[in-house]
Amino acid sequence: MTPNEFHASLASAEPPSALSAPLSALWWDKKGDWSRAHSLVDELDSTEAMAVHAYLHRREGSFSNADYWYSRAGRSFYRSALDEEWTALVDGLLSAAPS
Repeated sequence: MTPNEFHASLASAEPPSALSAPLSALWWDKKGDWSRAHSLVDELDSTEAMAVHAYLHRREGSFSNADYWYSRAGRSFYRSALDEEWTALVDGLLSAAPS
């Protein structure tokens, strides 16, 4: 899936079934459903899921929680605009996904 296809899928009521949990979480976040997004990555231990988890806590305004998850993901606190971080996460996850 390309970033353009991912963005186009946001017009649908449900995310594409082939998305990973971290990508599905970002999809639901963009649709405005933070709780559903968080529930998809809350119990996952992959670096990708922890990075999305950190981003979600940052969006929520829970910066200490976000710092914890950024640390677990091996990243420093991402300080650009939230929309820029969302795009970087989506692009990174899509480029790492098997074709």
